[in-house]
Amino acid sequence: MTDDQLPIHYDQDYFILNKEEFSIIYQSRTQIIWGIISAVPKNIQLDLNLISNLSAEDENVWRANQHLINESYLEIVAFDSGYTVVKFKDEKLSNKFKAYFQDEAIDLYEFNKKYRL
Repeated sequence: MTDDQLPIHYDQDYFILNKEEFSIIYQSRTQIIWGIISAVPKNIQLDLNLISNLSAEDENVWRANQHLINESYLEIVAFDSGYTVVKFKDEKLSNKFKAYFQDEAIDLYEFNKKYRL
């Protein structure tokens, strides 16, 4: 949801943004209500059939250390603006995220113990 003009292709099931396009979204006042944002290295050849079938409702979203796209080093999954799951493969980046958000960054294992299992 936004009032800004964004490089989002609403008529497609998925789209791949370059650094400049993602920067436009990042710097806007936009809320992703449902969706998956995945960061992958530039040189990776993605399986577009896999990507076109991804869903924010996939049970693997709730499994720690399991990414919907294996090559991704960061995944952000938004659920109806109620929950956002953020996964990192880089522990340093994960620790920075936790330090910044402090008590708001709940470990996925702990969340699952308390609310899902």
